[in-house]
Amino acid sequence: MKYLVTGAAGFIGSYVCSRLCDQGHDVIGLDNLNEYYDVALKHSRLAGLLTLANFKFVEMNLEDREGIASLFISEQFNRVIHLGAQAGVRYSIENPMSYVDSNLVGTMTILEGCRHNNVEHLVYASSSSVYGMNPKVPFSVSDGVNHPVSLYAATKKSNELMAHSYSHLYGIPTTGLRFFTVYGPAGRPDMAPWLFTDAILKGEPIKVFNHGKMQRDFTYIDDIVEGVIRIQDVVPTATPDWKGVDPSMSHAPYRVYNIGNNQPLELSVFIDAIEKACGVVAEKIYLPMQAGDVPRTYADVDSLTEAVGFKPSTDIYKGMDNFVTWFREYHA
Repeated sequence: MKYLVTGAAGFIGSYVCSRLCDQGHDVIGLDNLNEYYDVALKHSRLAGLLTLANFKFVEMNLEDREGIASLFISEQFNRVIHLGAQAGVRYSIENPMSYVDSNLVGTMTILEGCRHNNVEHLVYASSSSVYGMNPKVPFSVSDGVNHPVSLYAATKKSNELMAHSYSHLYGIPTTGLRFFTVYGPAGRPDMAPWLFTDAILKGEPIKVFNHGKMQRDFTYIDDIVEGVIRIQDVVPTATPDWKGVDPSMSHAPYRVYNIGNNQPLELSVFIDAIEKACGVVAEKIYLPMQAGDVPRTYADVDSLTEAVGFKPSTDIYKGMDNFVTWFREYHA
């Protein structure tokens, strides 16, 4: 089949493109290569993909209405995996309009492309941040998510609502994936694994927010990609007898799933895994929680397991060892 993968130079997107190409599909990877973080890392991820005969890269903004429309018409994609977005909870506090352009307008152009070109399945990235300050754990896709604590989370919740409206109005099968704290080789420089590893290897102190009591459902990149690849083959259908109780499904061909490790860890354990991988004990500066953050994330993945027969399970010590090994090689 022919796939469009947005965010192809991003962390998750580059892995997904690679897996689809390995399976023999034709993949068009789209990214705008913005400067939210070091563009050299994005080019590094793309370098391996560009050697593949069944991969083609297109540099374009998601909010380019005419460009995206033309791309859909000329390529006639069978399926779309929409991972491109302006990421970052903290960045959204200072730069809100970039999230409107990329995450709201950009998702709208993708939905319109799917609508007018008979795309058989749209899979798109949501986020665990939509759960906000939800006190109930683990976070379930059957929970309400109406109280986001960052604009980034609000745009991701909006994407789910936009997708549902298109599933309802036009019968487009859509699947939203709420990712939980993804990490691994080639991960983002603005995320804790990179920031902590970089500081520890340089002998610099690390900032530990909420005094190390933050809990995150750290999920290794290979587990995330396995979930994405499996779920894109599970094309949702309408649920005629839906009673409105479970918001993760609908009378329309619409589904939402969590992808997380189902095993939240305190930040202190995460740091211990990095320290062991680096062979260095970090100097720590303990600070209160930052605006826009939540104290914990914890994924209920029962519906994902039921749908695809897979549950993320990579151990944090193994995963961080892989990351630190990559990090040393990349900077060498």
